[in-house]
Amino acid sequence: MAVNPEIAGRAYPPAGPYVVSRAKIAEFAEAVGAVDPVHTSVEVARERGYADVIAPPTFAVVIDMFVGKTLYDDPESGIDFSRVVHGEQRFTHHAPLTAGDEIYTTLHVDQVRLVGGHAMVTTRTELATADGAPRCTAVSTLVVRGEDEGER
Repeated sequence: MAVNPEIAGRAYPPAGPYVVSRAKIAEFAEAVGAVDPVHTSVEVARERGYADVIAPPTFAVVIDMFVGKTLYDDPESGIDFSRVVHGEQRFTHHAPLTAGDEIYTTLHVDQVRLVGGHAMVTTRTELATADGAPRCTAVSTLVVRGEDEGER
């Protein structure tokens, strides 16, 4: 089944919570080489005016990928995850993701373009706290490779 272009404009029900923890922030910071102690030291974070340690800016991809499963699991999407290549990722941060935040997400499919036998699917995930305070808007473009003649 090919990607269904009719999913463009779809919004999925809010999901969550994803609890941002100090341990996850520290693991991610180490993995990406983010050495600023604001990511691992509560004392440094508080000295800089934060309630707790804050996540590196690209940490939002962890939550975005977590909620992306909603789209891949939707049988109406026609997306075969084994054919997905991550094409682009952008973030607009409204406030830092902070340890202790309970993040709720709303996934939107903004665009589906069919290009040369492949599909380009652009999603937007809004990340917000339980009280609705926005934290980040994550925009992803996925390339879903089409089938080769020999695969049919």
